[in-house]
Amino acid sequence: QVQLVESGGGLVQAGGSLRLSCAASGRIFSINAMGWYRQGAGKERELVASISSGGSTKYADSVKGRFTVSRDNAKNTVYLQMNSLKPEDTAVYYCNADVHTGVSGWRDCWGQGTQVTVSS
Repeated sequence: QVQLVESGGGLVQAGGSLRLSCAASGRIFSINAMGWYRQGAGKERELVASISSGGSTKYADSVKGRFTVSRDNAKNTVYLQMNSLKPEDTAVYYCNADVHTGVSGWRDCWGQGTQVTVSS
């Protein structure tokens, strides 16, 4: 099995910064894309940012220029640096990873979520 454990969420004032981390552990042969999704109250889950194993990145238009996704392949960890936070960034943030588990093949794995609250 594969576990994704997120950390770094919390309460911050508008304009502030937070850094989320997500470490993958367990039966991991390799990891392809890793990324972050978020789900605000009453909203659908949406992609925030993703990064390929080679370092190519994608961002939602709403976070471009403010958020930066990065990863440490040696540690199976993905990060999300969030700057200039806005109240509309308030959501539960979920880590996602496309993991090859060996015999069991590829698995789409999710973390448990971490709350980010931005006060105005």
